[in-house]
Amino acid sequence: MGVIAGAVVVVLVVVVVWWVVRTYNRLVRLRNQTQASWAQIDVQLKRRHELIPNVVEGARGYAAHERATFEAVTAARGAAVNDGLGVTDRAAAEDALTATLGKLFALGESYPELKADQHFAAVQAELRSAEDKIAYARQFYNSAVQSYHTALESFPGNIVSGFGGGHGRREYFEAAGAPQEAVQVRFA
Repeated sequence: MGVIAGAVVVVLVVVVVWWVVRTYNRLVRLRNQTQASWAQIDVQLKRRHELIPNVVEGARGYAAHERATFEAVTAARGAAVNDGLGVTDRAAAEDALTATLGKLFALGESYPELKADQHFAAVQAELRSAEDKIAYARQFYNSAVQSYHTALESFPGNIVSGFGGGHGRREYFEAAGAPQEAVQVRFA
């Protein structure tokens, strides 16, 4: 009987250790996925930041007296390029940059020569493409964060995450003007 009880205890210990290791490794994989998906956002944001001087210079030749708009775009880009920002602050800086870019693109509507300029149109199209890629990367990142948070808060992840390894909550990368509550539609 003692041999069987010892074998059962050994099997239970092995199962518990396997369970803890498997859960811990899942948390590490999910944490790394959030970091990798944030890196994709960062790549797309840097691409966007590199395109902005081109569109500003292209517009400046046609609308030289719109100096305040150019300065606002340049200042917003400078704030957004700061790598030391956290996710929430980075999102706010990117939202401000998006707003100033909207004003810059509105100049294209005010100046037909600028709107017809091939270089300005090409850079504007590239920026739109970058915006689409940022939106996709943001969605992928937020999904990875959600999966990570679910694993952290669910059993057994909530127990195993306390063993160390830097498992903590991540911030979501919120889109500009994201609705805070669902819009209610009513039918008469």
